[in-house]
Amino acid sequence: MAHIALKVDVDTLRGTREGVPRLLDVLAAAGVRATFLWSLGPDHTGWALRRIFRPGFFSKVQRTSVLEHYGLRTLLYGVALPAPDIGVIGRSSMRAVRDAGHECGIHCWDHVLWQDNVRRRDRSWTERQMGLAFAKFLEVFDQRPATHGAAGWQMNPAAFRLLDTWNLAYASDGRGTGPFRPQVDNELLSHVQLPTTLPTFDELLGIDGRDERGVCASLLSITERDRDQVFTLHAELEGGRFAATFATLIAGWRAQGHRLGTLADQFGSLDRSTLPIRPIGWAEVPGRSGELVIAG
Repeated sequence: MAHIALKVDVDTLRGTREGVPRLLDVLAAAGVRATFLWSLGPDHTGWALRRIFRPGFFSKVQRTSVLEHYGLRTLLYGVALPAPDIGVIGRSSMRAVRDAGHECGIHCWDHVLWQDNVRRRDRSWTERQMGLAFAKFLEVFDQRPATHGAAGWQMNPAAFRLLDTWNLAYASDGRGTGPFRPQVDNELLSHVQLPTTLPTFDELLGIDGRDERGVCASLLSITERDRDQVFTLHAELEGGRFAATFATLIAGWRAQGHRLGTLADQFGSLDRSTLPIRPIGWAEVPGRSGELVIAG
């Protein structure tokens, strides 16, 4: 029986205040815990419109109905409207997740700023961004983060090393086929990476005419294989229009005999002595624009 870790990326204020409560209801009804990763600073979602000329970005926007999922107001944050502070305005929603027994970790400080810049930024810039997120997490939750999952699956060597400095045992910052020990510039790091192994809703939606029911069927066809997986969902999607479909997906995974839970649950079942050592690399992933961190 395989384990599927549910990793929830919360990218925006709307996702924090509207999507997260819906996800809590779905998870509570199923009796399932998940790992929630928080964006803790300003919501500059409107800045993402600068990606319009990136190969594959416009087709993804068309397929996934970005306006419907994120809302016009969110798409104007940082452009025509001031960027709201998610860690301040969304604090009660964040604490409700912790109080419901779910695992909480850091996604980022400023989602768009991190996703669009971190790969080419230096150690000083990286440590400032991660330090701001860490400090806000302590302020919101009165405890250290359990884990980290990078915004947009974007990292750099300094970011990976800082996870060791934070004494995190595990994180989920990239894509891959299974758990591994990360190697950065020929340096073996101490934490374990649990990469996202399954495609996301927005990577499958609209490809070959798939609707949300087709996305669910595609994911269930992949998980017919008896191996552990990490599934990344988004508060703005599975906590919005796709909430009912996500509930159907959970039921499907249960019917296949899988256990569902947190990154901590999956990490706890590992034998670290047998994990492969893999260098960090970059590659494109079908259905998503730009290159992402992968197990090289």
